[in-house]
Amino acid sequence: MSNQVSVYNDAGNFEHAQRVAKSLSVATFVPEAYRGNVANCLVALEMANRLNVPPLMVMQNLHIIHGRPSWSSQFYIAAVNSSGRFTPLTYKVTGEGDERTCTAYATSRETGEVLEGVPVSIGMAKAEGWYAKVGSKWKTMPDVMLRYRAAAFFAKFYCPEITMGIYRDWE
Repeated sequence: MSNQVSVYNDAGNFEHAQRVAKSLSVATFVPEAYRGNVANCLVALEMANRLNVPPLMVMQNLHIIHGRPSWSSQFYIAAVNSSGRFTPLTYKVTGEGDERTCTAYATSRETGEVLEGVPVSIGMAKAEGWYAKVGSKWKTMPDVMLRYRAAAFFAKFYCPEITMGIYRDWE
């Protein structure tokens, strides 16, 4: 977490953040959830400030799904891999069909312990309704989706503070 002051703690910071948010909200390359929405941009600025990352990184990886903030799987992977707390995430994939399963794991740099995340399977994706959703990539890129979900579960289980505990809504 950054030692910087929140954009909400001080009137001067808030005014400056509003000007920045307004300029970001009119940029054509920011994701749709932020275009024309100064309030969403302001929240993204606060999160970027707290995580000590560029605002555009937050805006490109924090999606609003059913009114809730949700990190992309790529953000989870980057957050874990760049945290310095673990070796880079690695994946073990086994089985076929609905039994095809992926587990993300990494080694704790502090203890040397190998930490395994929650196994994710094609069967789980089907049971949770991820597989059949319109636009789902589970049918065309199952191995990628298995890794993304396994990485997100690893991050949520072993280091939720790295992503400020924001829950990944499964679209």
